[in-house]
Amino acid sequence: MTGVARWTGREVVLLRQAMRINGRDFAALVGISQRQLVTWESRGATIRLHPGNQAALDTVLARAGTTAQQRFATLLTEQAALQHDERAEELLRHNPRSLKHPIDGKVMALVAEGIYLSGSQDTPTWLDAFRIDVYPTTNADYDKFLRATGHRPPQHWPDGRCPDSLSDHPVVWVTWHDATAYARWCGKTLPTNKQWEKAARGPKGRLYPWGNEPTAAKCNTAEAGIDATTPVTRYQSGVSPYGVFDLCGNAWEWCSTEETPGSSRYELKGSAFTSPFERATPSLRNAANASMKDNDTGFRCAATV
Repeated sequence: MTGVARWTGREVVLLRQAMRINGRDFAALVGISQRQLVTWESRGATIRLHPGNQAALDTVLARAGTTAQQRFATLLTEQAALQHDERAEELLRHNPRSLKHPIDGKVMALVAEGIYLSGSQDTPTWLDAFRIDVYPTTNADYDKFLRATGHRPPQHWPDGRCPDSLSDHPVVWVTWHDATAYARWCGKTLPTNKQWEKAARGPKGRLYPWGNEPTAAKCNTAEAGIDATTPVTRYQSGVSPYGVFDLCGNAWEWCSTEETPGSSRYELKGSAFTSPFERATPSLRNAANASMKDNDTGFRCAATV
């Protein structure tokens, strides 16, 4: 069972629900009054619990039994998905050109048809209109796909279950085949390398999603020193002209474009937390075998208009 990094009233409610006991009995297990439990639960995520209470809750969770622990993990995952939906609704309110996909629920930005400057030589290139996911596919998104299809989980999920602490991080340890299976499930595709690049650079050939200044602080690359993925909403100052997040750093993203026809090697875009900032330029080309998977490689989806 994955532990809780920081207990708040929100997690307390979920644990009590998972254990299916009343407030009086739960309070007795934690060693607090029922009145204090009511305060915790009513204040939700706004309350920070004393370290002693945190330790007591850790003990209650550890002794809850496998069935209750599994229910707790499921409730945490569902709550994380709901929070992601709240962010999605805010995006839809602020950008009427966005829409929410009917199957996986991801918000997709519209990239209008027209010419953009492509590659290191800024070659004028025409692309038809398309939509692209505002955020990379997260662990919570991928969990929905697994529940619907029975596809194998990524190797970093404990006991094959989505870790609640990583629910809003990009899913990694996925091959090109895994990413393509997800895209097919929800009726989308992986973006082509050109679609991905235009979504990142805009029509006027920006060097980076945010402009032409090489500002490493706007993305999660090796210079950040985090040495892990981060929530997909973290780097709001690094957003692209179309309102798309995490197109530099955090995790490499699979594209549908083969490096050379018939090679079974597919292009990767965007760099990752393991990469130096110089690798984050959206025009840069990279590729890997379709069966490759790593702790810094994920994906997002696109769709025709």
